[in-house]
Parts: sequence; structure tokens; C-alpha cells
Amino acid sequence: MPRKPKNILFIMFDQLRFDYLSCAGHPHLQTPNIDRIAARGLRFSRCYVQSPVCGASRMCFYTGRYSSSHGAQWNNFPLKVGEQTIGDHLRRLGMETWLVGKTHMAVDNDGMERLGISQDSQIGARVAECGFDIFCRDDGLWAEGPDGFYDERRSPYNEYLRSRGYESENPWHDHANSGIDDNGDMASGWFMKHAEMPANIKEFDSETPWLTRQVIDFIDGQDGKGPWMCHASYIKPHWPYIVPEPYHDMYGRNHVPQALRHPVERENAHPVYAQFMDNVIGKAFQRDEVRDVVIPAYMGLIKQCDDQMGVLFDHLEKTGRMEDTMIVITSDHGDYLGDHWLGEKDLFHEQSAKVPLIIYDPSKEADGARGTVCDELVEAIDLAATFIDFAGGDVPDHIVEGHSLMPFLRGNIPARWREFVVSEYDFSSSPMAENLGLAPRDARLFMIADKEWKFMHAEGEGPEGRFRPMLFDLINDPQEFHDLGASEEHRPVIEQMYARLGRWGRRMSQRTTKSESDILAGRRASRRKGILVGLYDEKDAATELTKNYRGTAPRRPN
Repeated sequence: MPRKPKNILFIMFDQLRFDYLSCAGHPHLQTPNIDRIAARGLRFSRCYVQSPVCGASRMCFYTGRYSSSHGAQWNNFPLKVGEQTIGDHLRRLGMETWLVGKTHMAVDNDGMERLGISQDSQIGARVAECGFDIFCRDDGLWAEGPDGFYDERRSPYNEYLRSRGYESENPWHDHANSGIDDNGDMASGWFMKHAEMPANIKEFDSETPWLTRQVIDFIDGQDGKGPWMCHASYIKPHWPYIVPEPYHDMYGRNHVPQALRHPVERENAHPVYAQFMDNVIGKAFQRDEVRDVVIPAYMGLIKQCDDQMGVLFDHLEKTGRMEDTMIVITSDHGDYLGDHWLGEKDLFHEQSAKVPLIIYDPSKEADGARGTVCDELVEAIDLAATFIDFAGGDVPDHIVEGHSLMPFLRGNIPARWREFVVSEYDFSSSPMAENLGLAPRDARLFMIADKEWKFMHAEGEGPEGRFRPMLFDLINDPQEFHDLGASEEHRPVIEQMYARLGRWGRRMSQRTTKSESDILAGRRASRRKGILVGLYDEKDAATELTKNYRGTAPRRPN
């Protein structure tokens, strides 16, 4: 007898572009295992993250809130104590919530100390880990420089590699993310010229297969237990761009597409955009020799991820878990790869801010939508609401700012859906903000996008005054080459976008302790508890409200 759907497998890849899947139309890269979930589920073609950088984007996924609502707006900005996460919401509904992999969560140590919360307690551990119980946390960036390690926690992956005989102080770097040159010397993956080399590791021991085995071990350990949500969070295809054989040479220069960029983008460029084009990463990816080795390696990393999805999904099929588990596949942001004269992520072009989103719902009610594509505007924060809805709860919309996608999964289009999507970027910690002379409070960007237009507002000002906006016509200029932000002809569109930004900015985002229904139920409640303000005499209120204030006066003591 089929199991009743009850579990959620929330798979996130790091820095996976929306168009680097064969189900999304990539001309060379075949991803049949991710495609098979798309064929059995629903693929959303217009999903946008609420901040195009790892840490801030993930905190939006995990809280269901915009980055300016939760405040953790850049990598290693702590998520403040008190922010509720999907773990908090789902546990109230009887669903345990576990992490296998990466979160990029930074703990609010000051807040925990102020409240006397110990990380050694169950509550403290969950607060420190973004609401998850930890099966295995590994953020996958074990870089080391003159001031020590970027991540000072223990590395489960490094411990695994040492147990397998990789004798090194930091086998994550020396083996999983480096090759060996012709002289027998280390060829570090930090130097992109080495991207075409195979990593100095057995494929079985590399990061993606290792994490897949961790996920399978977790799932197998849940037999006989209650409902669960597992966040299977992969570090790849995030840099360093290097991959073990046989994936290192599956793709070559003949598979590298022409960069989607245009000389007009550099003419009178917006000052913020110009800074990102001219930073170290932007300049690197403007070079053909960089793209020619990095993009094939990036494709190899994705191919390895897809092959491991085959291992995982085959296991779910064999154990019957496909019958009772919702599967979600997405990414925290994209990767420019040289498009728009940029590398990495950070800004709001499609390559950066739009991500893949595929959801498989095993319920019979979802049969009608299987294998289809939804082109409605979706935000990453919608997943938190979707999980709560799937688990049988009412979405607390005074806390969770996203909207459930369950109607789409069941073949229905809501009568009212969002008109636009929002993304934000706080670049106050970056050299670009320093170069522009911006105070940290002014180094902020906002995107408003619908199906026809994409708009960007930049706080702050330069030598010529307040920064102008950017605007792209997505119908006539889908590649987003021609910035119309200074066009008087398009002033009405710009004004409409500013009106939308203002409307969004006035949203009720911080009243998280009282819901709308609580407030409605509480109206006039104080009158029924004896607070009668503004009355002249007892006739001005209902008799039952004044009965304690009428009658014979009690005698006072002598």
C-alpha cells in the first residue's frame, strides 16, 4: 500500500545557474537525473532569490523572509536570535528538520550570550544552526591564509579524507580542490588556470559523492520514525572550479558558449555596475583563457552532481521513499561566468538572481501538473511557505513573507498572484563600496522585476549626485544589454517601479509576534476586561460591561 506523503527532501546546489540543466535547454550539458524529477514534478522557470550572495540568500530560504527583514544581509552576518526558521515552523507540525551539508549560517553569539542561551543545549544548538538539527554540517570552504582558516569549525569532510588515507593538514584543498602538475607539484584550484586538471582525489572520495552518502545514511536512519525534512545542501558546483576524473575532461573549449555581453554595457555604465565589471573577478572572466578552462570544469562539476542525484533517486525508488517524499531542487544563486563582463554573482541579471526550481510532489493531487513548466513569478522565500502548507499547517503570514506554491503543484493558478519579485543586495563589506566612497548604510541595491521589466535602485550617491536607476526591457532586450535607466521615454516605467519599491518597503515585516487573526480577535477585548475609556456615564456602554462598576459602594475601614 502506498505510503502517505509526509517527508521533504530539500536539495540545494551552490552557485548552479538556472540554464545549466538540459531540462532548461542547455545545448551540451545533459542532466538526465535532475530532468527525471522535472518530468515527474513541476519546473518553475521564473524563480528569483532574494539576495544574490550565498549567506543572505540562504537565510531568506530558511526564514521565508526578505533579507532586510531578517537582517543577515551578507556572508557571515549573523542571523539574529529570535528569527524563526523552517525548523521552528515544521517542528510545531510534527516534522523533524535536519541538515546534511552547508548553510553558511553565522551564529548571533552576542544575542545568545545576552539571553543566556548555551549552544550545548538542544534549543541553543538549533538557534546556532539556523533551526536545523545537525546530521552533518560542512560548509565546504576550508581555505587557509596568513590569519588562519576561513571556517574555524571542524571539517567532517577533512576528517573523512584523513580516515581514507589522504595524509595532509588540509586534504580538502590539497586533494579535493587541487591537481598535480607535470613536475609533481600542487596545482591549487584557487588558480583558475588549473581548472582543466583532474583533482588529486578518487572520484568516490570527492565532496559530492561523500555528501550523497551522508544524505542516504540519514534517510535510511529514519525508518520507523516520524515525518522529516532533510536539507541536502551541496557545496558544488561552487568554486574552486576543479573536478576529479572522469569529469575533468568531459567538456572542452568547443562547449564554451560565446559570452553574453555587449560593448554598450561599458558605455556610460552605472557606477555600481562599473565597479563590479572592473573588480578582480570581473576582469578575470573577461579573459577567454579563463572561460575556456573554467566553464568546462563547471559543467563537469554539474555533471557529477547530476550523476549523484541518480544514485540518490535510485535509492529512493528502491526503498519506496519516492512515494512519500516531496523533492525540491534549487540553488542559492547563479554564476555569471563572464556574461555581462562579470564573474561570480552579486548583481541582478538573470545569470545571477534567477535560479532553477523543480518540485516533485508525490501526492495523487499533483498528477495533473507533472512534467509541466510554470512561468509565474516565484521567490525563493516561497519554499518556506510551501513546506508549511505541505506539512499540513497554516502559513503564518505575519512571519513568513513568501507564498505557498502548493496550488501550482496541484494544477491550480491562484486568482491573485504577485505582480513582481524583489531582490536585495548589501555590498557594504566589499571593495566596490569602498571604491565608491559609500557609507555602509548606503551600499545597498534593490531589484524589482516583472515579466516585462527589470529595475534596479542603488542607494547612495557619487560625484554627480544620487545614483540613477537601471532598467531593462525584458521583452525587446531579453539579454539585458541596454540600460534604459536614464531614458526620459521610459520615465513612466521607472516611476511605476519606484512606486512598487515603495509599496514593498511599506510592508508589515517586523510585527512577527501578533498575527492578523490575533489582532482581529483582540479588538475590543480590553473593554470586556474592564477598560472603559471615554464613557460619560454607565448608559454609554453595554450593561454587562459595567456591572462591576455599579451597585452599593463598599464601606471603607475606620
